Order: sequence, then C-alpha cells, then structure tokens
Amino acid sequence: MEELIAWINPRCSKCRGLVALLKASGKDYRLREYLEDPPSVAELQQALVALGTNDPHMLVRRKESVYSELGLAEASPEVLLEALAAHPNLLERPVLFAGDRAMVARPPEKANELLN
Repeated sequence: MEELIAWINPRCSKCRGLVALLKASGKDYRLREYLEDPPSVAELQQALVALGTNDPHMLVRRKESVYSELGLAEASPEVLLEALAAHPNLLERPVLFAGDRAMVARPPEKANELLN
C-alpha cells in the first residue's frame, strides 16, 4: 500500500477538508504541518517530481505578501525553491503524496484521484 502523507496547515479550511477525506478513507496517513516542519529544497524538488512538473510555481501561493515583497514573479526555479524553504507560508496547500505521486488537493475532493 502506498504511504499517504499530507502537507497541511491546520488553520486552512482546505487542509481540514483533506484531513476529513483521509479519515473517511480508512487508510493510514501521516500529516506534516509544514509551517512547523518546513520542507527542505531537496524535499521540494522531490515534490515537483511527484507532481510531474519542474515548475515550482505550482507550489507557490502567489497572493502571499512575501511573494511580491521578494519579487518572485520572475524568479528562477532555484530562487523559488529557496524562497519556499525559507518562507513556508508561500507553499500552496494542501499537498497530498501517495507513493511516488502527488497533487495539490484544491479543492480537497480532488484527492479522491489518489485515494481511489
């Protein structure tokens, strides 16, 4: 069975929705509160592989003030990954990992693609 890991912010309604889906699935899962335990650049790179992309913008919350403050709109992938590691509040949420696959579960019901 694939290990299920969710990167969440417990104050986020979308994350709470994903947790409810995970509980209802009856499958074992692990939660990672990424604001308390931020992913490293290497983990973010692995997440991109699992997401099937090499574009870190897929993991960025562009509406966060630090995004514009740091001028990240035109940033290179390397700079974006460093910014995500240093400022985990920039991370789009929730991110669900199932084995070697992952998705940004927005809306949370999208996670059913990995759970079924």
